[in-house]
This record gives sequence, C-alpha cells and structure tokens, in this order.
Amino acid sequence: MTLLIDGGMGQELRARGLNPDAKTAGQALIDSPKVIQEVHEEFISAGAEIITVWNYALTKHRLGLSNMANMIDEMTRIAVEMANEARERAGNSKVRIAGCLPPLRESYQTNKQEVSSMIEEYTEIARCLAPGVDLFLCETMSSAAEAAAAAKAASIFGKPIWVSWTLRDEADGLLRSGETLDDALAALDEISIEATLLNCCDVTAVGNAMPSLRAKTTHSIGAYANAFTPISKDWKRDGNHFRELQDLTPETYADHALLWCADGAEVIGGCCGIGPAHIANLRERIDKGMLAVN
Repeated sequence: MTLLIDGGMGQELRARGLNPDAKTAGQALIDSPKVIQEVHEEFISAGAEIITVWNYALTKHRLGLSNMANMIDEMTRIAVEMANEARERAGNSKVRIAGCLPPLRESYQTNKQEVSSMIEEYTEIARCLAPGVDLFLCETMSSAAEAAAAAKAASIFGKPIWVSWTLRDEADGLLRSGETLDDALAALDEISIEATLLNCCDVTAVGNAMPSLRAKTTHSIGAYANAFTPISKDWKRDGNHFRELQDLTPETYADHALLWCADGAEVIGGCCGIGPAHIANLRERIDKGMLAVN
C-alpha cells in the first residue's frame, strides 16, 4: 500500500500573493490563516492522506528575523487549527495530520547548536503541536545530529515519529552535511522511529538514494522531492529570497515518484513547488495501480 502525503505549502501561498520571502515566512498565519486552511483542503481533495501543519518557519531563529520570536506558541496554535479545520471541512476523518519539526536555523545548513539545546528547542515546538497532530515529521534534516535531536524531543509525546533527511542535489547519496545515510540511521538507533524518508532535494537525488535507503533499514521508507533548480554542495543562502523553480510537470514528477515506489518507497508526496495538481496526478496513478513507469 502506498501512502500519499501532501505537497509544499510555501510555494502555493506565494502563488496567492502571500509568503513573499524567507524572512517573513509564517506571517500568512497572522494575515490570512484561512488561505492556509484552503490549501490544506485542496491537498486533501487532491487525494493526500497525510497533511503537514504549516509551521516549518516557526522557530525562534526564523521568527526572530522579523521580531516575532515571542509569537511562536500563538502562531503554532493557529497552524495546528488550520490543519484540523481543513480535515473537518473535508469530511475525511481518515486523513492524518503531521506536526512539523523543521531545521532550527537555515535549511540545508548544518546546525552547530549543542545537541541539548536543540532537544530543548524541539521539545517546545513539539509541545505546541502535540494536542492537534497524529504524528511528528522531523523534516528537511541536513545532519544526523539535528534529526536525532528532533526525534528525541518528539519521543516524549508518545506519537509516531517520521524522520526525513535532505540530500545533496549532486545525487551522491550524502546528506547536506556530507554524512552518509548509515551515519543518519545510526544516530536514531535508540529512538523508536516509524518511517524514514528523503525530502526537499532534487528528484534525481532521491531516485539514486532510494534503493540504498531500502537496503539499510526495516522502517517504512518514502520521499517527497522539491521542484527547485538543483544547487551545489557549497551553496549558501544569499538574502531572504526563495530559490527558483524548474518546470516539473505533474506527469514528470509522478514518473519519478512511481519509480521510487518500485525501489521500495511506501510513502510519497511533494515538497516545495509540488502542488495539488501534482498530488492529484499521483493519486490517480496510484489508484490505477500504475506503480511503475511504462
């Protein structure tokens, strides 16, 4: 059975005139929360069985860029409410809600915080999420240590934990930190994990790594790639603008994602730039049993 998760919220909001840059990401929760709810509903209507709370940008560091760090609890509560209201309005109680445990600093950059500090910060995020989510998704993890810290914090709350790493776009099978999947999995040895995934990297990077991930773990595995133009391992953020998107049609994306299923993926979906149309195409092809590309 293939589980289908949703796509990327941030780019969908940008298309609607919200979420203009990384510095103010999350402001839409204050200005237009119902639009976020509507996007969740669109993903559910497209066939997603799991939707992710839009709290990726709700960390002390990210909110601090716009002097909103003191609003993390309130904004996380709104984000959880929007996901739950979307599920209720869709009338589909089988849809599960994932609470996001994101990178605490910059995406794709190795976090140099002490592990104890990361666990403390993740515990506060998870505490805000826990009453309204069905599972925790530690996503876009660039290093073994940050993923383990997020998972350790999530383990306090007695809900299923999924961990998803982001890989270099060079498709060399390494995390953004340069660590191997063996390193990443070993860091989770003492934590009960339900699924391990790959996300927010190029479709080719995911495709090259999926057979290796399947061979290395008995967890459920999966992936949800982005539609950004690939970047090098030496890439550094320059300002607060978002990266450019490539033309990745729903059909082309599904061709890649269904190959991941052939290599063992049990969970697929999309990340940045993958919208409801992509998820709907995946839903149709999964339902038709098209789990291999002709």
